[in-house]
Amino acid sequence: MKGIRQLAEHLDISIGTVSRALNGKTDVNPRTRQRVLEAAEKLGYVANQSGRSLRKGSTGVIGFMMQTGPEITGQGDTFFMSVFDGVQTVLARHNLDLVALLCSSSEDPDAYLQRTVARGFADAIILSATRRNDARFELLDRQNIPFISLGRSLTDVGQPWIDLDFEGMAETAMERLINAGHTDIGVVWPHGDLNLGYIFIERCREVLARHNLTLRDEYIFRARPNEAGGYAVAQEIAARPTRPTAITLVNETLVTGLYKGLEEAGIKPGKDIAIIGRHSPHTQFLSPALTGFSLSLHDLGICLAEGLLSVMPAYKDIYPATYRRVWPMALTEGESG
Repeated sequence: MKGIRQLAEHLDISIGTVSRALNGKTDVNPRTRQRVLEAAEKLGYVANQSGRSLRKGSTGVIGFMMQTGPEITGQGDTFFMSVFDGVQTVLARHNLDLVALLCSSSEDPDAYLQRTVARGFADAIILSATRRNDARFELLDRQNIPFISLGRSLTDVGQPWIDLDFEGMAETAMERLINAGHTDIGVVWPHGDLNLGYIFIERCREVLARHNLTLRDEYIFRARPNEAGGYAVAQEIAARPTRPTAITLVNETLVTGLYKGLEEAGIKPGKDIAIIGRHSPHTQFLSPALTGFSLSLHDLGICLAEGLLSVMPAYKDIYPATYRRVWPMALTEGESG
């Protein structure tokens, strides 16, 4: 493969003329342009994308920031893989590429994003794992970098966001369990300081209060968002002298570990304790069948990408609606709760 310098030397013309010919400039003689294009194809010329990016002031890359590591994703994260597919479906329409920005679970996400921004690696960013107060929003806003967040935060700089309907999930799950006669209901608090945890717990409390019930502090279980985290919650429940008769959780990766831990302790899901969770490919073979919430991750990815493009100057006329949207989840009734 040849670069532009080798191509110019082969044709015995200037680098500037070759560059203008390759970029379709009108001041190049048509015969010269044809010679350049034919030689480029014959010699396997490949454009220097870094140089082009500098000249254009863009990279053609969209970054999707997520946290990784066994403490976060356990044995794998099918959630994001499906979302990525939907995002890239839209980006491909515009010759843009999606790159995962993988922040280790041992690193401060604010510092990681600051380093990424300083390198000018991406034209725009999709943020996930939004925290109650999230300094990343303010950083991107100060740097005038377009972004959309998968999740809300009390930090608000006017950016578009899409968040799963955790309020609706709490409302439906609590009402279902209460109508089934449960008064001692437990919940699993998601990892760290994620804003979704506050949203979910607050709505659970509101629904219970309407029925003159409370969410007891000892029935709020903290867990890592992986199979081992669900297993640890099951062990904690089994060790209690009194335990909840029902439990609901928002993280889909916890469910299989929770089932296994409860069964090992002689506590049968769906019989001794009701469970309402979220579906994933890992939950489809559970017995009893999980009562849980599901959504189209591919469609969610499409919506994320279109929302991001709506705030990028080059595409905002194509995607004019900058929006904030709560993404619905549908309950599929199983035998667990």
